[in-house]
Amino acid sequence: MPQARYYQKKENQTIQCGLCPHNCIIHEGKSGICQVRANQHGEMQLPFYGRLSALALDPIEKKPLFHFHPGKKILSAGFLGCNFRCPFCQNYHISQGVGANTDFVSPEEIIKSALADNSFAIAYTYSEPIVHLEYVLAAAKLAHANGLKNVLVSNGFINNGPADELIGVLDAANIDLKAWNDDFYRKEIKGSLEPVKEFITMAAKKIHVEVTTLIIPNKNDSDDEMDRIAGFIAGINPDIPLHLSCYYPTYQYSIPATHPERVFELVRVAGRHLNYVYAGNIGSAPVNTACKACNNILISRRGYSTVFPGLKNGKCAKCGAEIDIPGLSP
Repeated sequence: MPQARYYQKKENQTIQCGLCPHNCIIHEGKSGICQVRANQHGEMQLPFYGRLSALALDPIEKKPLFHFHPGKKILSAGFLGCNFRCPFCQNYHISQGVGANTDFVSPEEIIKSALADNSFAIAYTYSEPIVHLEYVLAAAKLAHANGLKNVLVSNGFINNGPADELIGVLDAANIDLKAWNDDFYRKEIKGSLEPVKEFITMAAKKIHVEVTTLIIPNKNDSDDEMDRIAGFIAGINPDIPLHLSCYYPTYQYSIPATHPERVFELVRVAGRHLNYVYAGNIGSAPVNTACKACNNILISRRGYSTVFPGLKNGKCAKCGAEIDIPGLSP
């Protein structure tokens, strides 16, 4: 097992984790908020290193990433634990506990699986991969050495030092921006907003980034909040795709599901600032990418089926505009 990173020893065999902004003080025999970084005899240990809760071949669109190698398959690795406490988490059985069945998969084995499956990349996903930083770094470096790309699907709650190291081994990320309200972050999910904003900003300077917001009735679904979210993203780059996902009751939330029409309304609000805004988690409704120059439909998606009706040699077939989407084949 590799040496744990980003922690300091304190008095009386206590340690302080410096991976995420919780900066947990962890006493002997205990673990941090994430449940996967533990103090054993005054040293940070990683008892769940390489213990994967899932390993599956997914469409890249499932992450969701719509502007990164569209139509391709990606090997997705899932973990246990999380540094948030979202009461609406759809993966709560693996994020809010560490009792789920897991299999040990070494970084070398995950690379072999990706190559055998003809995957172009590995996604670190399902629960929160940040709290498994050491494993992600090891696997990601091996992936690059073998010609594979790396994708992070994350809540973005990480301190700047480890964030910079993590971004250095990534090619793309989908980052959750759960609300534009620090009270929501603090009270509902036991986190804070500013570190997430900072991670999005840092990542977008170096890798491909897309952002996801789950739309929850009477929590984060006002026009004003969406205007602020989209304005922030546009201030970084108006071409960053924003995915607005429809919420459904799960885990500790019994709030009725978001009406799809409300999601579509917020897509229009966000579209005042951003060139690419997508409604998600709404059955089989088609989701299209249009040319921002002439509005020609370039890519059409229904479910996880992706076709390219408006592309020719990487350009818009109608107006000839260059389409800046990494890994675009047609």
